[in-house]
Amino acid sequence: MSKLTRRKLLVFFGASTAATVLAPQIGQKLLGGDYSVANAATSTMGITPVRLPHPLPIYQTKKSALPTGINQSQLLEPSSDISLATYTVIDDVVVPPEYERYVIVKWGDRVFPNPDDYFGYNNDYTGFVPVGRSSNDGYLWVNHEYVSFPFSDLAPGTSSSLAGFPTSFETVIGYPLPSNVNDIELLGEFFYNQGGSIVRIRRNGSGERYQVVKDDSKNRRIHGLSGLGINAQRSDEFKSVTSWGSRSHQQGDQNYLVGTGPAATEVFSLSSDGLGNKIIGTAYNCSGGTTPCGTILTTKENFQGSARFFNGVTEAV
Repeated sequence: MSKLTRRKLLVFFGASTAATVLAPQIGQKLLGGDYSVANAATSTMGITPVRLPHPLPIYQTKKSALPTGINQSQLLEPSSDISLATYTVIDDVVVPPEYERYVIVKWGDRVFPNPDDYFGYNNDYTGFVPVGRSSNDGYLWVNHEYVSFPFSDLAPGTSSSLAGFPTSFETVIGYPLPSNVNDIELLGEFFYNQGGSIVRIRRNGSGERYQVVKDDSKNRRIHGLSGLGINAQRSDEFKSVTSWGSRSHQQGDQNYLVGTGPAATEVFSLSSDGLGNKIIGTAYNCSGGTTPCGTILTTKENFQGSARFFNGVTEAV
């Protein structure tokens, strides 16, 4: 890895969230060689700013791309008068014309060695770690923050005004959810759809689109009930809670997390469940980061909620 300046490192961190899907090649600018854990758009690369309804100063000095339709835009010349008479919001992920956006993997996709496993819900932070020094092949980490309508009409925070509207779980996943809000299978699927997914993606070369390498042995889910199988080691009333249904992905596994560092040994050293530093699952995964070392940081929010089950967000969903 080349020697990083402070400025390059700041650009690196600022770009790491979504640059993988957008995919221009600037690994040479940041890290040297072909290493591109993260890509960035800087003013020296000639990226055309997307025109927003807000009168931003950059529109006075640079051309801007006004979205006019799906994958369509109109190039506007810089002007001292940057007000717009009208503005149409395009229901799409709008990116500068030098980029493209496309779906690599979506909720419900079965891209894991176990055909019952599927990609989680409500994607949030996304990070890419290349295999070797090429950005054409690597692993994608995606946070899954919470479940919400139309996943189920029993999802936390679902408004009563949505009663009778169609839900999406059975259509996407292929089987119905229980209709009882206290059913363990329903609650289990809620937790399963949170956490994160790791999938290998690959493209043939620069300019080509990424595709998931299905059934790669390292593709896996780390969800809200990962490691549930270790409950069998307990001696309390939860000893028998090692699954939430009959399907293979609903059986508790041994993929628990491990608490390490001073927080685990000095602050939260008590183990009321008898599992020591073993942790069952992760959920409410919101923000994150990808380090220069190629590791993923995933962070939670609103885990302090006191309700039996909660959204994972504080704003209305």
